[in-house]
Amino acid sequence: MVGPFYRALQFMGKLAGNAMYHSTSNRNDRQLAVWLLICCAMILSIIVLGGVTRLTGSGLSMVEWNPVFGVVPPLDQASWNTIFDLYRQSPEFNKINIGMDLDGFKRIYWFEFSHRLLGRAIGVVFLVPFLYFLVTGRIRRSLVPKFVAMFVLGGLQGVLGWYMVMSGLVDNPHVSQYRLTAHLALAVIIYAFLFWVALGLLFPPTEHNSPQYLRTLASILTVLVFITILSGGFVAGLKAGFAYNTFPLMDGHWVPEAILVLEPAWRNFFENIATVQFDHRVLAMLSFSGIVALWLLSLRHSLPVPVRIGLHSLLAAAALQVTLGISTLLLHVPVPLAATHQGGALVLLTALLFVNHRIRG
Repeated sequence: MVGPFYRALQFMGKLAGNAMYHSTSNRNDRQLAVWLLICCAMILSIIVLGGVTRLTGSGLSMVEWNPVFGVVPPLDQASWNTIFDLYRQSPEFNKINIGMDLDGFKRIYWFEFSHRLLGRAIGVVFLVPFLYFLVTGRIRRSLVPKFVAMFVLGGLQGVLGWYMVMSGLVDNPHVSQYRLTAHLALAVIIYAFLFWVALGLLFPPTEHNSPQYLRTLASILTVLVFITILSGGFVAGLKAGFAYNTFPLMDGHWVPEAILVLEPAWRNFFENIATVQFDHRVLAMLSFSGIVALWLLSLRHSLPVPVRIGLHSLLAAAALQVTLGISTLLLHVPVPLAATHQGGALVLLTALLFVNHRIRG
């Protein structure tokens, strides 16, 4: 009698130990997810702030890159005079802002300084908790390479940001639209990477029979929205939003007459204001139409509640984003509205990532 009773106690002890292990593991996963979501919120903020910096012409106000001591702003008049003297040697001052005084310089400086400071803050908010979670054993071994990759990508983003600014500090006071879009693309990739891993930590795998064609369409739409965001980077880089401020026609035409004036033809898609804005319009309307189609097709099926909520949120985000985009164009790109439109793109992508994650279980 003692033997079976002892084995039963052992079995119950293993069950209790496994339950305690899974409870601790779930708690750790939730903590990691909250940390990643905080980082995501900060990344979204810096993307919007970067758009404001671009729209206000502030991106070239800091002509030096000091990753360590650059966190300290000018604290006295002498410091302000020093950095203003450096700016007055830049092409932007000599070709665009030649009449700017110190007060005007301060207004653009604070936007760029805040943008760089927030970037450093994101690095700290990511690195310090990561080291703490790593030392205390709260990160599963399989996740460590992903977190290391996130940190490396963040460092590369800082270098890419300075590489972008350098393009406007040589002769032409204009940031390369190629470098600007690359900087935006990497920021969006980092955001999506962190958010996707956070979703995996928050939601355990589930089994449900979502149709394969809905999963495929959701994946295609995610890629399409990402490409649309990149096309928006070229719109911002060329300031194409200040041209053709009518909708749906462009200068009275469905297709602008100047769409293919550059040679070779491929340059039009990246350097021609008419083509770049036309492409952005077409991609945006394709994305919106695809999202509406996904939502309508999903009504035919009995989907889990989280997927259904995600699809409703996705449709609302898409409608809002199209409204913001058209309004920004018609009103000649007011800064608050344009910045909201840029943030709306990330909200739309977030909804798509959530739908993709949950529709796969």
